[in-house]
Amino acid sequence: MSDTFVKVPQQEGLNHLPPHACKLLDFQKLILTDGKTYEANTGDREFVLVLLGGKCTVEAGGKKFEKIGGRPNVFAGLPYSVYIPCNTAFKVTAAGRVEIAMPSAPSDLAGEPFLISPDQVSTGVWGGANFTRNFREILVGTDKAVRRIIVGETITPSGNWSTYPPHKHEVDNLPSEVWMEEMYYFKNSAPEGWGMLRHYAADGRYDNVYVVKNETLAAMPDGYHTYAGAPGYNSYYLWFLAGNVRTQAPMNDPEVGWVQKSLPIIYNMK
Repeated sequence: MSDTFVKVPQQEGLNHLPPHACKLLDFQKLILTDGKTYEANTGDREFVLVLLGGKCTVEAGGKKFEKIGGRPNVFAGLPYSVYIPCNTAFKVTAAGRVEIAMPSAPSDLAGEPFLISPDQVSTGVWGGANFTRNFREILVGTDKAVRRIIVGETITPSGNWSTYPPHKHEVDNLPSEVWMEEMYYFKNSAPEGWGMLRHYAADGRYDNVYVVKNETLAAMPDGYHTYAGAPGYNSYYLWFLAGNVRTQAPMNDPEVGWVQKSLPIIYNMK
């Protein structure tokens, strides 16, 4: 599955992904310098604009979110984000240099654009021991009109495992599992930082390991997946999912899923 792992282009303006494995999910990255603008229409997709660094003004559907953002990079604070529904014209104007992640998914649901400010981002810790990581839920549970996309961020400390135990979501079989595509968009705390992603099928059809560097993306329509960061560098990934429903129900790899059950023991030892 050579189109599972791709490099994200870094040109000024709108950057598209090369061909990838997902059918529902897509990703674009917008880079603008001070005063520059970008205008588009969402068409038959819903978008979440996640400000990775810098400030901008977003106008969409008659609403204006002025000079939002402010964190210099993804390791230095919580994000501002804007949800934009399908069939909506929008405009982004940079206030200084700005980098914006733009995950999207198909939608036929009419709705209103809305701002997700840092104080609306749910944060916490998943895992334990050397598979501890810090999560930021940007657009997960919501009472807003959102068709299918789910978005969040994870910061993985130096040398730790993340999204562990490995999990998949490839079968609609609620409540134990639900089918969803997923993408991970990666950054490292230094340009030379790296990590490793394992992506493998339950039936053994594929079992691949990728070297994760800055500005790489994993497109995972199926299969178990897990990530580990190299010691010396914190790592970041934006995770986003889309399926037939907005209900998360991942299935852990049964061979190593017992690790999740060890968490009460780890916490008691602390």
